[in-house]
Amino acid sequence: MLKGLAHALGNARHDDFHLVRTAREWASVFSVEGPHGETVRVLDVGGAYQSATYLGKRRYEPVFQYYRSFDAAFSCGIPVRRALMIGGGGCAWPKHAAATRHDVRIDVLEEDPRIIDIARRFFFTGELERAGALRLIAAEGRSYLERTERTYDAILNDAFRGAEPARSLATVEAARAIARRLNPGGVYLGNVVSRDGGADLSFLRDEVATLRKAFVNVQVVPCLDIDYSDEANFLVAASDGPIDLEGALPYDGDFPGTALRD
Repeated sequence: MLKGLAHALGNARHDDFHLVRTAREWASVFSVEGPHGETVRVLDVGGAYQSATYLGKRRYEPVFQYYRSFDAAFSCGIPVRRALMIGGGGCAWPKHAAATRHDVRIDVLEEDPRIIDIARRFFFTGELERAGALRLIAAEGRSYLERTERTYDAILNDAFRGAEPARSLATVEAARAIARRLNPGGVYLGNVVSRDGGADLSFLRDEVATLRKAFVNVQVVPCLDIDYSDEANFLVAASDGPIDLEGALPYDGDFPGTALRD
């Protein structure tokens, strides 16, 4: 969960509180005071914060540190001109990337059309969509990967079911589907959350083992966020080309866990 925002719930602004309907359940959009006095609007789905945004001039600036870690896509593979983001929510990283890198076009997959409507209404995607920098697509990630003919320089995965990672995107078969949609030298980046403050690395270890079945190179980078998270986020990068991520953790042959299968 997101520690800083959870502590700020008592400061929710009643003039910016909205109950919204998703495909599966009711959700809420509301603004809170962040740890440094800033106003942050959040999307809460099923008790988990799915996205957050600043307001006004800072609306394209990422709130959570792990969002910024996805910028590694621009430094560890081939030049990125077209990227795919799996897991849209409020489109935090796609907004940031599209607003700061004007030569990049980003497709964003969100399986719930109502979440796309919420992103447009409350999370400031409309201007970037109209400019052609963002394209929001109502589709489940795995099915899109298996049917599309498009290829990408970078594919990024931040898809969750509530607080749990999307299992359909965490298997060897999914990793191979991702690899087929990457241009030569392209990079895959996935957000992995480890519970118990980073003490439980079981899913991270399994994800490394899984990606090694589909890619030549796999690296892991910790993403610390002392303001907003009491869990440990890790960025997992995979490519058939060379990657050299700053801060990558060395690991030996005993670290990878069990490759996950469909």
